[in-house]
Amino acid sequence: MMTQRKIALVTGGSRGLGRDMAINIAKKGLDVVITFHQNKIAADEVVEAIREEGAMGLAVQLDTRDTKSFDAFYQKLADQLKVERGSTHFDYLVNNAGTGIYKPFSETTEEDFDDLMNIHFKGVYFFTQRALPFLNDGGGIINISSGLARFSFPGSSAYASMKGAIEVFTRYLAKELGSRGINANVVAPGAVATDFGGGTNRDNEEKRKVISSVTALGRVGEPEDIGGIIAFLCTPDAHWMNAQRIEASGGTLI
Repeated sequence: MMTQRKIALVTGGSRGLGRDMAINIAKKGLDVVITFHQNKIAADEVVEAIREEGAMGLAVQLDTRDTKSFDAFYQKLADQLKVERGSTHFDYLVNNAGTGIYKPFSETTEEDFDDLMNIHFKGVYFFTQRALPFLNDGGGIINISSGLARFSFPGSSAYASMKGAIEVFTRYLAKELGSRGINANVVAPGAVATDFGGGTNRDNEEKRKVISSVTALGRVGEPEDIGGIIAFLCTPDAHWMNAQRIEASGGTLI
């Protein structure tokens, strides 16, 4: 009897880091569901790339700010999985979706703070909670933090604070879900050249030079530096890793 492929759910999988994560997970032999906020065309392109790896790919719309939409999201996902695979469950949850702002502490508004909180902490907290009935025992949760939770660059006080909360949350997940055989880890990328936060890590040469000068490997990160790490965590080889913070920054400010 053929063993059914494992499946991973990657939020924010239509672009940037999430896109690379989803494709790398498919290369590991898993089926992949991605979420997208608005850009369905980009999401469909990622689904096609997943399918080119021989995996099942699905894209489902999600706004991680909108906690009231989560029950409907999971019902829709369960219905689609039932049709595609005959089961409503999945094995790995990758909480990747997010946005960034770069503002000095003195200029950060309450609206900025609340938006980052809703996307990066409150949304992740309750989206993960709602996932529990659909997450297979023996699976895993991977949360995305940031190098900015360890080192400090001006302009990221609110964003980095949310990521610090995610790191604490991940340890609690590991503790409370261990009885189900579910592990939980956090990956903290350093500066990566994507469109995140206005694309300054990709396009601002002055910023890129500063980052490169304080990074042991001497450059800004690329999406492909991160995706393979997430994919590894979605395999049995990584299952004994639990409650760990894995920084992938090329050795920034060490």
